[in-house]
Amino acid sequence: MNMVNNKMSEAIESRQKDWWRGAVIYQIYPRSFQDSNGDGIGDLLGIAQRLPHVASLGVDAIWISPFFTSPMKDFGYDVSDYCDVDPMFGSLADFDVLIQTAHKLGLKVMIDLVLSHTSDQHAWFQQSRSNKTNDKADWYVWADAKPDGTPPNNWLSIFGGSAWQWDARREQYYLHNFLVSQPDLNFHCPDVQASLLDVAKFWLDRGVDGFRLDTINFYVHDQQLRSNPPLAPELRNATIAPSVNPYNHQEHLYDKNRPENFAFLRKLRAVMEPYGAAAVGEVGDAQRGLEIMGEYTAGDDLMHMCYAFELLSGERPTAQFVSEVFDHVDRVASEGWACWAFSNHDVVRHTSRWDLTPAAQRLFTTMLLCLPGSVCLYQGEELGLPEAEVGFDDLQDPYGIEFWPEFKGRDGCRTPMVWEKSNQSGGFTTGQPWLPVSHDHVNRSVAVQENDPTALVHHYRRAIAFRRSHAALVRGAHDAVQAEGSILYFTRTEGDEVIFCAFNLSAEPAVMDMPAGTWHDIGLELGSAPVAPDGKLHLGPWQPSLKLKA
Repeated sequence: MNMVNNKMSEAIESRQKDWWRGAVIYQIYPRSFQDSNGDGIGDLLGIAQRLPHVASLGVDAIWISPFFTSPMKDFGYDVSDYCDVDPMFGSLADFDVLIQTAHKLGLKVMIDLVLSHTSDQHAWFQQSRSNKTNDKADWYVWADAKPDGTPPNNWLSIFGGSAWQWDARREQYYLHNFLVSQPDLNFHCPDVQASLLDVAKFWLDRGVDGFRLDTINFYVHDQQLRSNPPLAPELRNATIAPSVNPYNHQEHLYDKNRPENFAFLRKLRAVMEPYGAAAVGEVGDAQRGLEIMGEYTAGDDLMHMCYAFELLSGERPTAQFVSEVFDHVDRVASEGWACWAFSNHDVVRHTSRWDLTPAAQRLFTTMLLCLPGSVCLYQGEELGLPEAEVGFDDLQDPYGIEFWPEFKGRDGCRTPMVWEKSNQSGGFTTGQPWLPVSHDHVNRSVAVQENDPTALVHHYRRAIAFRRSHAALVRGAHDAVQAEGSILYFTRTEGDEVIFCAFNLSAEPAVMDMPAGTWHDIGLELGSAPVAPDGKLHLGPWQPSLKLKA
């Protein structure tokens, strides 16, 4: 009996440790979630106030975008103090309230760690730039100019222009892969790595359950500072940077994706292990993203998951496209673990990006929650919010200001969450919101949809509940993800549970043969099509079919 009990305890402990496998993670952009003090900017207590809504969706965890002390030139992704809360978001005590509230509601808390670079106002950089001999002189990536005074190589910034900025104090260039005000840390310096591991431990001790790791493949640069080769025009795409950005013209072999990164990732995983914490790494690479995902999540000593960009595509995914993505994953990342998303704080909301009808919104939601891997949902996605129109005079995003009007930036997906029709700000704030709130969004608010049994928010709840009720969908294996015309189909298996999933990614009816065997209808609450008398699957426009093998 003791042996049986021990085995059961080990199984429960393993499931608890692997809570991230197949988890549904809800992303919160703190500036735009809920303002608790009327200053027009969301904050930590506002997040705590609205967490019951998030928990009601049935998700497993929340991911909170950066709230650290920052000059906010890139809205928190330029950190000036890793171990404190920016006053606009509250205090460390407020963060403790948020953690306690989330845990009482059964939600894990993941926070966004930006380790590849800091703000130029961080004390580390202020000391590093003061001279070439101080204790932190090598904490950032410094390099001498070429004899003609130009930068040391051809590396480009994602935000436009050279990735090198001249500093008159040291009479050297420093590297910035993003804004000029975001100098890159030097991961070849052991003290830098040790300090960043201390940052992770600080937040783990405070109760966080994991991290979303921003630009994880940018951590380490080539020590020889070799220039990147050009990228053939036919290989360019706008997955990471807009098409108007010359960043897409290079093959980024030396400014990121360096093999030395593995040693640091193993150290970070070792820090996280005693806490049962998990990490999802954002891989920013337009050509090798899936390969890097496979490399960074293989085995049990690197990262747990990596955030995949393929379903953040500009064009609406077809069955053939999704099939090709998963075929690629199976070839280069079969031992890895992906985290899939349709929307986030950096891309046009998928309802607008893919021009989805309400029926298509439901179908893609159901499909996402049946795919192998974990899932990230972005705040307001459950309401079907479209991209908001933000005029140039209201723009806050430096990316959009730089490339306007060909690229309008990221403000359209960052406008405030809408909770009710009580005011023009949708209940987000009693003051003037930092970005304008779309009137169309207010009409889709949480309160409006809660009172409409046909609203999209209820479909999200049903789809998440369906996923959670079937172990095969949470962590099960999958066979080949295949396409037959407009139908995407695959089978998920965990133990004795086998589930067949088919999705008609089209506005036209479609027909396919069912695989051999006896199958029971499930997922009827999600609009699942039954098998017809002729033994075939007849799928209506944007209709799924979900079956459990007898």
